[in-house]
Amino acid sequence: MAAPMLIKGARFKIKCPTFNSRNKNNSLLFCRFLASGKENSSRYDLVVIGGGSGGLACAKEASQLGRKVAVLDFVKPSTQGTRWGLGGTCVNVGCIPKKLIHQAALLGHAIQDSRSFGWNVPPDITHSWEKMSENVQNYVRSLNWGHRVQLKDKNVEYFNALGTLVDQNTIKAVDKKGEERLLSTENIVIAVGGRPKIPEIPGGREYAITSDDIFWMTKPPGKTLVVGASYIALECGGFLSGLGFETTIMVRSILLRGFDQQMANHIGDYMMNNGTRFLRECVPQKIEKTSNGQYLVSYYDENQQIQQETFDTVLMATGRNAETGGLNLGNIGVNLDESSHKVIGGYHGDNEKSSVSNIYAIGDVLQGRPELTPVAIKAGRLLAHRLYDNSQIQMDYNKIATTVFTPIEYGCVGMSEEMAVEQFGEDDIEIYHAFYKPLEFTVPERDVAQCYIKLICKHNVPQTVLGLHILGPNAGEIIQGFSVAIRSGVTYEEIISTVGIHPTCAEEVVKLNITKRSGLDPTVTGC
Repeated sequence: MAAPMLIKGARFKIKCPTFNSRNKNNSLLFCRFLASGKENSSRYDLVVIGGGSGGLACAKEASQLGRKVAVLDFVKPSTQGTRWGLGGTCVNVGCIPKKLIHQAALLGHAIQDSRSFGWNVPPDITHSWEKMSENVQNYVRSLNWGHRVQLKDKNVEYFNALGTLVDQNTIKAVDKKGEERLLSTENIVIAVGGRPKIPEIPGGREYAITSDDIFWMTKPPGKTLVVGASYIALECGGFLSGLGFETTIMVRSILLRGFDQQMANHIGDYMMNNGTRFLRECVPQKIEKTSNGQYLVSYYDENQQIQQETFDTVLMATGRNAETGGLNLGNIGVNLDESSHKVIGGYHGDNEKSSVSNIYAIGDVLQGRPELTPVAIKAGRLLAHRLYDNSQIQMDYNKIATTVFTPIEYGCVGMSEEMAVEQFGEDDIEIYHAFYKPLEFTVPERDVAQCYIKLICKHNVPQTVLGLHILGPNAGEIIQGFSVAIRSGVTYEEIISTVGIHPTCAEEVVKLNITKRSGLDPTVTGC
């Protein structure tokens, strides 16, 4: 039941309606709000909790469809006190600053390579973390401002406030000054994303930074320990090494869990061969601050023996938690996954609908979906059209391309080799592969040992493509186009019948002809 409008300052008696009987405290709380006559209340068609890419996309689309929409966004500071503006993880502490700093590292490699191409580059060129950080942060701030302008232009009301559900139609919003207001709404979209989790070890939360902090550091990180084996760990470790910092990555088990493991191991080999140190089968046990301001890390090695080493910075990249803890979702009947605390969707045939009929979830907070910005954006827009434009189109979460921006980029779409074997069996898949040499790597004699392409197909003709994996320069740019073809059901024959663009890395995909099954050397020679 929607809450009645509250007129500020009015003096009259209100009979409090009956709300969710499963949580009397929430009903009493709402009654107190109504009786006080001091809080503001507004009615909306849609309220989005979370100002990240998905939430903003959904809100703006719904507003363009003629609905009254509000967005709530509130950034709790990280364990080290870092804050940022509107736009969510991607804009502030994810994709955007990550890709820019990755580019900074690539430029460092390019400067080195340029000598082989005849550029007279002085030997004493240095990099300024401070200058890079200032420019990246200024760009991010411009995006924060741009998002606020877009919301205003599209008539979306923005609240820099923390949202909590009172019932399935009412949200309490609390701003940074502690001022409260009630928002009454027909539909709610949960788009709060996630935040890094830190292992519960002595000194972990006190001294370690996370990806919430690394992009907002104004001082260079120095000798750095990265704990974790996810794409965040490898991307951060990769650009830190590329910028000249002594970098160690501590890995408990495997690299890039959930990704193709052959590709993951190639990435590890490339990074190790190009200056990044790995501690395998190791687990941090304690972090202590030394008298000179460094951090002494105690950890178990592969033999379960305690080792110690000192670092200037310790970066934890050991996974993320959904930010659902303070939303009161469970008390109003929204089912959450017991392990991840993400919203379980898929109710009543809608991929994003929760167990409460008017509450939806999109983006990283939705259980079992790819944690990717374009996924959240597309899902948010499609949801707005289903709610307010009579659309029936659901978000298709299959065959979505992505790229890991490690020093050697990894682009992929579709199934990993492990997934294909599990679903079809080894005898019913065919894998075409090649080790190739990017032309731009030849003159400076760059490491090409891990430049590799793998095309996974069904074994029987017409050999429908199940997955494509590319390691090499500009892998993200290459995989995007192929993802369109693979989503459309392209076959191996159709790929190899396509004429390539010479000389490019992408053309190696349409030249694939060696199968793993054959045992032949897949190394590409000549043109």
